[in-house]
Amino acid sequence: MDLTATGTEGVTAASASAAPPFARDLWYFALLSRDVKAGKLLHKTLLGEPIVFGRAPDGAAFALRDLCPHRGVPLSAGKMQDGTVECPYHGWRFGPDGGCRLIPSLVEGQDIDASRIRVRRYHLSEKNGLIWIYMPADERFAGEPPEGPPDLPLDPTQKPGLVERQLFPCQLDHAVVGLMDPAHGPFVHNVWWWRKPHSIHAKAKNYGPSRRGFTMLPHAPSKNAGLYKLIGGRPVTEIVFELPGLRYEIITAGTSKVFGFTSCTPLTATETEVTQVFFWNMGWAKLLRPFLQPIARIFLGQDRTMVTLQREGLKHDPRLMLIRDADMPAMWYFRIKKEWAAAKAENRPFVNPVPETTLRWRS
Repeated sequence: MDLTATGTEGVTAASASAAPPFARDLWYFALLSRDVKAGKLLHKTLLGEPIVFGRAPDGAAFALRDLCPHRGVPLSAGKMQDGTVECPYHGWRFGPDGGCRLIPSLVEGQDIDASRIRVRRYHLSEKNGLIWIYMPADERFAGEPPEGPPDLPLDPTQKPGLVERQLFPCQLDHAVVGLMDPAHGPFVHNVWWWRKPHSIHAKAKNYGPSRRGFTMLPHAPSKNAGLYKLIGGRPVTEIVFELPGLRYEIITAGTSKVFGFTSCTPLTATETEVTQVFFWNMGWAKLLRPFLQPIARIFLGQDRTMVTLQREGLKHDPRLMLIRDADMPAMWYFRIKKEWAAAKAENRPFVNPVPETTLRWRS
């Protein structure tokens, strides 16, 4: 991505492109719990890596590199057999820990220790109906992740109330920058139930650093965003972004609470899966799901349409600009991503480059 910053503060084209395409040593949102069925195997490419997901006999989700070390056949083309993943080519079996459990072609006296053969295993964490995967920088990483996945503000028993998932035909950075862009709403999402025509007005929001990201501090939502009225009362919203490409919005109004979780998960260098998941503590809200689902699909689809259109322009490799103040979140993203990579390379603590500040723009 070739970016040119304007104003007194920003990122240069060189600094934006200096960050690696995928941030590593982080937890990525991978799947919904309901995607991984008992007795079934599921293939998914994440960060360009082929991965097979399944469930062990005890119900725990697991993930392995989706390549048999024998002849390179995708294990996901095989089947679950007696609690193991059986390769369809020669029947080699691998346990949820990645260890080889059986080589059917061996006969008595052949000195091959199958237990020394392994498939790469990925660490997973499953809670609140979400499956997270740890993506280390070193493919030989065999220890435990230094920390767990994001600690979401949810009760242990809460499950997704609404899910919308779409494939964006773009590189991760373009999806993330669009995700955090505060100025595109009146143009991309200008529909009667969200933005009214000619509703653009000046805004000022306070920001501060947070874990590997930044937070738009609690504030009253925009009056020209109509859906907030469904919650009732006087809602207050807080918006958080953090690496690798996660956005949270916490909306509260009295005892009512809505938590919106959006993830940009890179599949390949040119494809990003964007997933929106909403949780709420209002029992009546589930009755609105038939009404809210198409709205979520339209809303996210509008963003997808824009990056698809952007892809046509990017074929000409233009120089792109970031401007203050509306693009400061994008500038911070590139700084955070670059600092995370530098801290890992230099084996030192991450230092968040985001200051406490107030941003102003019109939208």
